[in-house]
Amino acid sequence: MSERTEGQHTRLVGAAAIEAALPTLPLAPGVYRMLDAGGNALYVGKAKSLRKRVAAYTQPARLPERLRRMVNETVAVEVVTTHTEAEALLLESNLIKRLKPRFNIVLRDDKSYPWLLLTADHPFPQLTKHRGSQSRKGHYYGPYASAWAVNQAITALQRAFLLRTCSDTVFANRTRPCLLHQIKRCAAPCVGRIDQAAYAALVAQARRFLEGDTTALQAELAREMEAAAEALDFERAAVIRDRIRGLTHVQSTDVVNPADLGDADVIACHTAGGQSCVQVFFVRGGRNNGNRAHFPAHAKGDDEGAVLAAFLGQFYDDKPPPRLILLSHPIPELDLIAEALSLRAGRKVEITVPQRGSKRAVVEHALSNAREALERRLAESTAQAALLEGVARVFGLPAPPERIEVYDNSHTMGREPYGVMIVAGPQGFVKAQYRKFAIKGPVAPGDDFAMLREVFTRRFGRALRENPAREAGVWPDLVLIDGGAGQLSAARAVLEELGIDDLPLVAIAKGPDRDAGRERFFQEGREPLQLPPRDPVLYYLQRLRDEAHRFAIAAHRAGRQRALGRSGLDAIEGVGPARRRALLNHFGSVRGVAQAGLAALEACPGIDKALARRIYEHFHPGAAPDTLGARG
Repeated sequence: MSERTEGQHTRLVGAAAIEAALPTLPLAPGVYRMLDAGGNALYVGKAKSLRKRVAAYTQPARLPERLRRMVNETVAVEVVTTHTEAEALLLESNLIKRLKPRFNIVLRDDKSYPWLLLTADHPFPQLTKHRGSQSRKGHYYGPYASAWAVNQAITALQRAFLLRTCSDTVFANRTRPCLLHQIKRCAAPCVGRIDQAAYAALVAQARRFLEGDTTALQAELAREMEAAAEALDFERAAVIRDRIRGLTHVQSTDVVNPADLGDADVIACHTAGGQSCVQVFFVRGGRNNGNRAHFPAHAKGDDEGAVLAAFLGQFYDDKPPPRLILLSHPIPELDLIAEALSLRAGRKVEITVPQRGSKRAVVEHALSNAREALERRLAESTAQAALLEGVARVFGLPAPPERIEVYDNSHTMGREPYGVMIVAGPQGFVKAQYRKFAIKGPVAPGDDFAMLREVFTRRFGRALRENPAREAGVWPDLVLIDGGAGQLSAARAVLEELGIDDLPLVAIAKGPDRDAGRERFFQEGREPLQLPPRDPVLYYLQRLRDEAHRFAIAAHRAGRQRALGRSGLDAIEGVGPARRRALLNHFGSVRGVAQAGLAALEACPGIDKALARRIYEHFHPGAAPDTLGARG
């Protein structure tokens, strides 16, 4: 079918729509997007010549089944030109990661990677974990595969180099050494136990170690230890000995530590059952920074090479690639991908598939991890599928639910109320789809029904506006509410007002005395039911309810903390974000500001005398002028 009639207008669809767009497409390199009737991206591709590449889609018979389905849904083509094909590849990867088109291989990775930061904006640099934009002045090392991996690295580096990990505010307010100094993990620069020059030498050694100069550094420390022993300075010799042991511990804990790798990422892919696992090992300075498993979404027919090729562009979209990338399988357009990553990094990036030697051994290790991770995931998916089939059976659903939404709310005596939504499906909890709703009201304190009505109105009202076709994957197949018959009625009333009458709703009420295992389930048109205490489906539903409850409490606590900051400082005229930050950095907390005297407030950077008086009077209304300086 090549045409679709909509009122008085006829819209071209499929190959006919693509063919109609061809005359306007340039012969330049760039990126094209196939769009559906709702304007959503179905597929994103790059091309050396846009017109020639897009022309291939006008003959669906020559395309794989997946792309034929994509062509059948296409109603428009959008393009962006670039200077080179390598730039087009980078843009393609960025758009795929951002738009997540249904017919592309998509990396589903919403987690940022932590880095190790050695700051350079303080006389005594701090060693700390960092996520997000690298805007703070300092030296960044990583990425690390997880927070656990970077925390382990920090602990080991503390033992070897005695660098501080405390914040600048804590550092400025110490009057005696902390426990880390007592257990020989910090040189205690905060209280003058080491001068700036000696501390800078420790920092320089730490940088050398993190950049891979370990052998020479250990030899230097060994010579220092011997010299101290010969000079009968046995205390200093013992300190250096402990540092050498710390360095040895860092190196001995590496699972994968090939001496000839330096900085490299080892990326291996294993495919089975129409799914893939891509394992990434981060090696920096010849040391293993940990590994992480990824499970890209793709068609069943895609092989390891195609998955890896798509993975590389999206994976390095927001992080710098190392000089060397080792792959488990050959990939199409290897040279083009290497050129694109070199363009992103600003230096040469080599991509290779080692066949023998120590590099191949590292790749085989990563491949073994990918195989085991995928086997575990497939086993978990089988168990999850059985649970979803049980949920469908218990609640009379026509098929196992692909998307379950669970709603809960939290507040403290009606203050800082929040409603939340969590999402679960065949792959478990989908945390990227979690949502929290700050209740805007007006709502009477503690009115859970009104809070639920507001959450449902906002969630499903927006869903109707943005996705009136109610496509699968965006709309839930089952909605669970923490509550009883009253909450069920309130939710159903909102949906009826919105014209939604076919969405399965279930309320989960805690049992007598809030006993787990005695929950009752309320569903419209059915008597309340209870499941056997040891039923696996009951355990699963409890887990869903408990996760929603955990997320609701976390959202409420975060909101309450923000409110404390706002109520303490934001109400003061002249205190904006910069001055608020200066006050908190100087005094450590809102309570510290509230307890400060006038003289102490005047000493805070960026706070003049008039503002200091206003801040003091805000926290001490009615204080006599002659007492304002008494508490400094």
